Amino acid sequence: MYTATTRAITVSVTPSYLDDQSAPEDGRWVWAYTVEIANGSPDVVQLRSRYWHITDANGHVEEVSGPGVVGEQPTLSPGDSYTYTSGCPLTTPSGFMRGHYRMQAADGSFFEVEIPAFSLDLPVRSRVLN
Repeated sequence: MYTATTRAITVSVTPSYLDDQSAPEDGRWVWAYTVEIANGSPDVVQLRSRYWHITDANGHVEEVSGPGVVGEQPTLSPGDSYTYTSGCPLTTPSGFMRGHYRMQAADGSFFEVEIPAFSLDLPVRSRVLN
């Protein structure tokens, strides 16, 4: 798990490789990532948008941004948390992601919350030696 805290809002990410959705022979590797956003601040906040910086093993960068996450713009009261799962395909067998969420406070002000950098790696498979 990868974790970052900004203004008492903690973002934790757990990536996992999706073997059943990947096709290495076709140059396609797919990961899921589960994100938990926990509001440890005394304020009500709403997630308004996301920004992702995705880098594959060749150094190719893709930037993704848009409103909310998985079609939602959750509001978190103090002590609340919100969890969602999404996915990322790559054309290389590894890479990493990082980014931020744009949050809105109850007073209407906006601020960014860091999404920690996390790696997308193939699971380690044990080898059988003859």
